[in-house]
Amino acid sequence: MKKYEINKDGCCVALRSFGDVEEGDIGGFIESEKNLSQEGNCWVSGDARLFGNAQVYDDAWVSGNAWVSGDALVYGDALVYGNALVYGNARVSGTAIVSGDAVVAENAEVYGDAVVSGNAEVYGNARVYGNARVSGTAEVFGNAFVAENTRLSGRAPTSEAIPSDAAKILRKTL
Repeated sequence: MKKYEINKDGCCVALRSFGDVEEGDIGGFIESEKNLSQEGNCWVSGDARLFGNAQVYDDAWVSGNAWVSGDALVYGDALVYGNALVYGNARVSGTAIVSGDAVVAENAEVYGDAVVSGNAEVYGNARVYGNARVSGTAEVFGNAFVAENTRLSGRAPTSEAIPSDAAKILRKTL
């Protein structure tokens, strides 16, 4: 049984209650049904938008003014909200959070319990995972990875690997 349909404005409308969604709730914009799975408790709400071949599934949520587009995937229990952008072939999964004005793009992946927030950008083939936190105006790009309990914030661009599971790297805004 379908859990939602798309109304004339392109917004999803819940046909039944599931998770935190009540029957009749009007969600965010989705370009087509391929963008939002009919399975699980995934949902798009507020002014959030799903475009292109982007897919949200499992129990993932996209809300606020967030946009997910291209061939991006958001799944597991991941959350994308605020004014966040996820696009290209980017992946956000596990219990990862992308929020604020953060960007995850190209072939980047954010997974595990990782958080990307503020104006941070993760792009290229970069990976942010474990309990890693990337915030402020930090940029992670190229083949870099930020892992485990690492904290990267402020104006801290890096294309280098930061693998330490106990490192706390804090760079203040210049």
